[in-house]
Amino acid sequence: MNPLGLTPSVHRSVSSRLLRLSVFLLISLPDSRGKAIWTAHLNITFQVGNQIISELGESGVFGNHSPLERVSGAVVLPEGWNQNACNPLTNFSRPDQADSWLALIERGGCTFTHKINVAAEKGANGVIIYNYPGTGNKVFPMSHQGTENIVAVMIGNLKGMELLHLVQKGVYVTIIIEVGRMHMPWLSHYVTSLFTFLAATVAYLFLYCAWRPRVPNSSARRQRQMKADVKKAIGQLPLRVLKEGDKELDPNEDNCVVCFDIYKAQDVIRILTCKHFFHKTCIDPWLLAHRTCPMCKCDILKP
Repeated sequence: MNPLGLTPSVHRSVSSRLLRLSVFLLISLPDSRGKAIWTAHLNITFQVGNQIISELGESGVFGNHSPLERVSGAVVLPEGWNQNACNPLTNFSRPDQADSWLALIERGGCTFTHKINVAAEKGANGVIIYNYPGTGNKVFPMSHQGTENIVAVMIGNLKGMELLHLVQKGVYVTIIIEVGRMHMPWLSHYVTSLFTFLAATVAYLFLYCAWRPRVPNSSARRQRQMKADVKKAIGQLPLRVLKEGDKELDPNEDNCVVCFDIYKAQDVIRILTCKHFFHKTCIDPWLLAHRTCPMCKCDILKP
C-alpha cells in the first residue's frame, strides 16, 4: 500500500486512465501550426586584431511573416543618429568587403513592416530588429505583413546593443541566421485546461512516489562543485595594476577583447594561465560563465 491507500493494481489503472485522458486532450487541441513561433540561431563572428571570436546562441525569433530560411551577411547600421530606419530615405553604410549584409535596426518609431521594407529596398539580405531598452533579452514574433520574402528576426535589447557597439567601433561583424526550433504559443483555453489537468496528474504521481527514498541529484551537485572550483581557480590567477611605462599601455598592443577598450594606467588586469590578460572586471564574469580564455579557449581548471 502507498500513502494514498491505493493498491499497485488500482494505481496502475488510475495512471493509465490519466495518461489516456491527457493524450486525448492534447490531440483535441485546434491546429496551431499557423501560430507557431520559430526561434533563430545567430552564429556571430567578429575579429579583434588577429583574433577571430565566434559566438552561437538561440537568441532570436523569426517574424510571423518571415520566410524560415538561412541567411548570412555583414552587420550594417542605418546611417545618422537615429537607428530605427523609419525615414524612407535612410541609407546603410555597407562595408566594401561585404558581398551580402544584414540590417541591424532598433525597435520603435514606426511599424516593423516599414523598417524591413526600407532595408530591403537598399539591398539588405535580412533584417535584425532589437527590442526596446530595459527589456533585457526578451523577444516576440513580429507582425510585418507586406515585406515580400526578406528574412526578419527579433533579438533582445542586450544582444542588439552589444552588436551595435561593436559595429560603431569599426569591428567587422558577420552573422549567419539559421532556423532553430518550433514552439507553440500556449494561449488558448484548451491549453489552460490541459495544464490544469496535467498539474493535478503530476501532483498525484508526486504524492504516490513521495514515500520512496530520494536519490541525490548528482548533476546539480556536480554543477555546484564545478562553480566552486571555477571561483577558486579565478581567485588564484595573478593580478597586476598597470602603471605608466608598462608595455601593455603601448597603443600598438592589443586591447581587452572582452570590452574592446584600451588599457590605461591604474587598470587592474587578471593574467590567465595561458599568459593572456584582460581587465579584472571584464574577465572574472566571463570566466565564471565560460571557464575558458576568450582568445585561446584555454581551460582555467586544466593545468
